[in-house]
Amino acid sequence: MSLITLARAHLAFGDRPLLDEADFSLEAGERVGLIGRNGTGKSSLLRILAGMERPDDGSVQFQQGIAIALVPQEPVLTDASTVFEAVREGLSDVIDLMQRYERGDGDLNALQTAIESLDGWNWRQRVDEALQRLALPPDALIGTLSGGTRKRVALARALVRRPDVLLLDEPTNHLDLLAIQWLEDLLNAFRGSVVVITHDRSFLDHVATRIVELDRGRLLSYPGNFSAYQAQKEEQLAQEAVINAKSDKLLAQEEVWIRRGVEARRTRSRSRIVRLERLRTQRAERREAIGRARMELVTGQAGGKLVAELTDVCKAFPDPATGAPRAVVRDFTATFLRGDKVGLVGPNGAGKTTLLRLILGQIEPDSGRIRQGAGLQVAYFDQMRAALDPDAALEDFISPGSEWIELGTQRKHVKSYLGDFLFSPARARSPIRSLSGGERNRLLLARLFARPANVLVLDEPTNDLDIDTLELLEELLQDYAGTVFIVSHDRAFLDNVATSIVAFEGDGRWREYEGGITDWQTQSRRAAAATPATPVNKPSGAPPRETADAPAAPPAEPRGARRKLGYKEQRELEALPGLIAQLEAEQKAIDAELGEGSVYRADPARAQQLAARSSEIEDALMAALERWETLGAAQGA
Repeated sequence: MSLITLARAHLAFGDRPLLDEADFSLEAGERVGLIGRNGTGKSSLLRILAGMERPDDGSVQFQQGIAIALVPQEPVLTDASTVFEAVREGLSDVIDLMQRYERGDGDLNALQTAIESLDGWNWRQRVDEALQRLALPPDALIGTLSGGTRKRVALARALVRRPDVLLLDEPTNHLDLLAIQWLEDLLNAFRGSVVVITHDRSFLDHVATRIVELDRGRLLSYPGNFSAYQAQKEEQLAQEAVINAKSDKLLAQEEVWIRRGVEARRTRSRSRIVRLERLRTQRAERREAIGRARMELVTGQAGGKLVAELTDVCKAFPDPATGAPRAVVRDFTATFLRGDKVGLVGPNGAGKTTLLRLILGQIEPDSGRIRQGAGLQVAYFDQMRAALDPDAALEDFISPGSEWIELGTQRKHVKSYLGDFLFSPARARSPIRSLSGGERNRLLLARLFARPANVLVLDEPTNDLDIDTLELLEELLQDYAGTVFIVSHDRAFLDNVATSIVAFEGDGRWREYEGGITDWQTQSRRAAAATPATPVNKPSGAPPRETADAPAAPPAEPRGARRKLGYKEQRELEALPGLIAQLEAEQKAIDAELGEGSVYRADPARAQQLAARSSEIEDALMAALERWETLGAAQGA
């Protein structure tokens, strides 16, 4: 029997139908990824599955005795509470039963049976286990925690209940890479069932066993992870387009026939008239696919080729606990040019925002030198949505005091511009508070793109955005002629957009890597494998599941060994300079092609192949140089 069954459910928000004859069932052990456009009702559906709301029509059935826990998108936590107290709230019903038992309030036998069935006597041990499992400080105040840690507290509060079904709404928001991969491992080991709303495609690939899409009010199920869903969805849309085209063609033919008049009025043609009415009804009831946002980036003045050049830059701030200076940026050297797409990666609190402000000249370094480019026009996307006034109308937020908006050399009505971002004219006067989280991010992008800029700073731009909008944003940024700095933990997004990654490596040290997230992880693992004797700080976010080292180089003979070379070794020694020169030439050509940056946009697959080949050449060069040195030393005996 299914744990949760939703049958022929209807739900509407005003005149907007969110669920239309929707059916869904959740089986034991499933991990379902729930996806769909922003504002289609995913969070409302999750609350229905949690039993917190009811559909307007239809039925919801729960298996008897099932325990369900919901972690909302923005967890409600009391800032004055400690972490222990917040997690204990997950067992408030159990603690209430125990307090009633201790007061002798009610049937003591019934209370004892209920407490034992819920394992209530061990509630403190369960809370301690949850805190330990999620690495949470029990005495810390909620108000002092980062967004990612608050998310972990909410998850611990849900897990302490030992639920059969865990419902998660955008759980990866505010989590860094290492925390996201930790969450993936946690959910894969979870024995119950999971329904998760997320637009993190890599997360869905690693976690989901089934994808359910909320599309035009219906729930469509696709077995497998997100990659499998993409292939199935493409085939389904193609079939749907063919069927609709045939239906439209037949309808047009029948409309022509009915207008002929005399022939249509014959009794024997009555069946064709009935069929025509049925075709008209089907066409009227057809719910077309939601349109795609039409975003355009307004590029400001080109400015110079140089954006920023940093040389041995250091920056420290006093540690809140000890007052001693703590290095946030230490000896960082890099050059950023026009057209670069730079991803900044590191744990929460590592100093990504500080590094960005140094690059853009907003704060001065303690030491080192920063040279700024000329004519920089910077536009910001703020992850905290600080610029949003919840009571402001959408059109006033985009174009205060005017019905028109200037887009480069174009002039466009604000309602038409909002329509490009999938906001209907009827919603132009709606307050921002009526928007979902994804719609608010889409509105911020609308305002950002209306401002001419040659440098974009995007701080967590992918939070809450639906997958279609994410893919469109990726295309825009790939073709954008300006420079982009991206703070994000969306691995797929960074792989598709970034031409280089600046990664935190611990103790205030940052390092730039060519390529996207995958290239960074590959290069950092190879660097660690190449220097086994010296411990290397593992870059934050490197996935624990990917621990395979690069192929080991052939073992080198001791450098001090002195012996006569054999014939084959002599020939090998003579050939090594040519091999080394050939490898260096190939590596130089690859570095030049990757350094230009256009290959990442034009052919991402080739870019990955080139990056992988460059790493192979580096290993081969090291092995050849060591072999040359060994054989040369032996020859000198």
